[in-house]
Amino acid sequence: LHLSIRRQRQMCIRDSYKDDPRDDKIDLGVGVYKNPQGVTPIMRAVKEAERRWWDEETTKAYTGLAGDPAFSDAMIGLVLGDAVARDHVAAVATPGGTGAVRQAFDLIHMANPQARVFVSDPTWPNHLSILKHLGIETVSYRYFDRETGGVDFDGMMADLAGLRAGDVVLLHGCCHNPTGVDYTNDEWDEIAGLLAQSPVLPVIDLAYQGLGDGMEEDAYGLRTVAGRVDEVLVAYSCDKNFGLYRDRVGAFYVLTADPAATTRVVSNAAALARANWSMPPDHGGAAVRVVLDDEALTAQWLEELAAMRGRIAQVRERLASANHAGAVDLEPLGRQKGMFAMLPVNKEQVQMLRDDHAIYMAGSGRINVAGLTMGNIDTFVSALAEVAANTPA
Repeated sequence: LHLSIRRQRQMCIRDSYKDDPRDDKIDLGVGVYKNPQGVTPIMRAVKEAERRWWDEETTKAYTGLAGDPAFSDAMIGLVLGDAVARDHVAAVATPGGTGAVRQAFDLIHMANPQARVFVSDPTWPNHLSILKHLGIETVSYRYFDRETGGVDFDGMMADLAGLRAGDVVLLHGCCHNPTGVDYTNDEWDEIAGLLAQSPVLPVIDLAYQGLGDGMEEDAYGLRTVAGRVDEVLVAYSCDKNFGLYRDRVGAFYVLTADPAATTRVVSNAAALARANWSMPPDHGGAAVRVVLDDEALTAQWLEELAAMRGRIAQVRERLASANHAGAVDLEPLGRQKGMFAMLPVNKEQVQMLRDDHAIYMAGSGRINVAGLTMGNIDTFVSALAEVAANTPA
């Protein structure tokens, strides 16, 4: 019932925005990339890959429980680089990054029903929904410092230092959802050092690689942890950096200490896949593989991704240059990464922004900065300042 109510609320917001007749309405709620025209485009490299795959594909038969191995192999270098030897990596294709997250938590619950999963405060709400559905105990660790708009790193490290054997820590690889607040490389080094000396199992959700600082830069944390910790679970999404939202393209990786364990992990993950969704979708994964197998298409894709990243950074810089929207400090948004940010607004203010200014966002204050353009940022800042001035924080 709780999950149903949450979904109904989200659908109600989307429907309200769709039905809103005001021409100047702004959608900052739906978590997808949008170009300056407000469209989530199909990347040209992906379109060409799909055309080639249409010519090459000879069957629509199932690829198998773990998906197409060629897709997994093409992705591993992109995600892990040379941080881990290939025979230490078990890989399974999943329906989007959410499917990979579900695989990770399912595998944890199967191995240890008493496991506790430590999650950042805040985290992506669906992390909590999946954990609750599986009956896994969830514990928050300090993360977002609302005073500075950065990471409460000392608080987080103190919380994680107390974890015990059997515990699991969930980390966002980059472009933290919902805050946009990321670790520095030095902080990742410290995290990896702590985990290397700890009995806990890390799970890293890497859903936005390439939308923060770059493909290599955004993989630093994952690769650093993978290079120092024997066992790591990784949930990966291609939906965002390849723009394949409706095709649901994801991958679940398990990094093992022993190559002999890799086969066992794949077998267990395949059994869980059979129970959850049987066979993973393949069309989007095939498009990704075609892109990554062709140097020219890869270069084109990276160029398009850089343009997306640059647009997001431009919006953030413009918001930060406004400094304040009344009592709301916008300066930290310029230091954050990726599509999301948390505004210090309450539910009453969110409702006023919707009712009085046709600006739609999540009740938590999370916004998708890619929903803003150079043409509507000033309108948004002015509306935020007006609402903040007329209601208590």
